[in-house]
Amino acid sequence: MDLTPFLGFAAVSLTLVLTPGADWAYTIAAGIRGGSAAPSVAGLCAGYLGHTALVATGLGVLLAARPELVAWLAVAGAVYLLWLGTTTARGWRAAGYRTDCGTAGMRSTNPLRDFLRGAGTSGINPKGFLLFLAVMPQFVRAGSAVPVPLQTAAMGLTHVAISVVVYGLVAVAARRLLSATPRRAQFVTLASGIIMLGFGGVLLAEQAAALMGHA
Repeated sequence: MDLTPFLGFAAVSLTLVLTPGADWAYTIAAGIRGGSAAPSVAGLCAGYLGHTALVATGLGVLLAARPELVAWLAVAGAVYLLWLGTTTARGWRAAGYRTDCGTAGMRSTNPLRDFLRGAGTSGINPKGFLLFLAVMPQFVRAGSAVPVPLQTAAMGLTHVAISVVVYGLVAVAARRLLSATPRRAQFVTLASGIIMLGFGGVLLAEQAAALMGHA
């Protein structure tokens, strides 16, 4: 089996995961917030598992052939990022606030909500659509002894594994470096919210233009 395409995809995947964006902003905010960041990171990875399932079952081909459908999904993602950015930015005052009993203020009390927010962040992240619908097919080999669905599943799971490691380290680093310094944590939390708002606004404008072009 030729591992060159697989390793090439892994390199692209690592590059994208290491590129700060909405996923990073959400992970940093989760790390600062207090409580465990594991549900948030697990949610992010679950979103990419969803992308993997779509591509492995062939539904990704259908989406790739319907650019207007992808555009509407991207619009939904933009609106979601705007909402998530607003809620994150609104909680900046509580970030890093500590008491004798530990971290308070933004401490999460609903792991399921954190998981679902993470899944939504990555599940409709344009970076995910780009990787799975545009980049991954370039590394799939139709003439390989390994069936195409298994190739796509292996590449998708590789991306998920890379995401677990990178986002886990980002969350831990954010907590250790920022949670004990309230002002710095507040600034980074506010910045994370603004970054999400920025990504959401730019994406919404781009997709609105694209949909008007199809009209």
